[in-house]
Amino acid sequence: MNNRYRTILDSIFRTPTSASLVFTDIEALVLYLGGQVQEREGSRVKLILGDQLWRCHRPHPGKEAKRYQVEEAREFLLRAGVQP
Repeated sequence: MNNRYRTILDSIFRTPTSASLVFTDIEALVLYLGGQVQEREGSRVKLILGDQLWRCHRPHPGKEAKRYQVEEAREFLLRAGVQP
């Protein structure tokens, strides 16, 4: 794993939960790990990694993921077998 994706992964698993992680970085990490990002209606998006799904909304008007979204991303990655 290159340094960019290692930094994103570390940010997701850092405690206390980060509120400055850009949501598109989470999407990029999922794609890097071999997953998919499917566009849905409006700001909805579905992330797929292995047999795990995470349905969520992209943050707007800002681009930073909310704390609860980072925590959901952490749970999603753990269910898919990704460890920091």
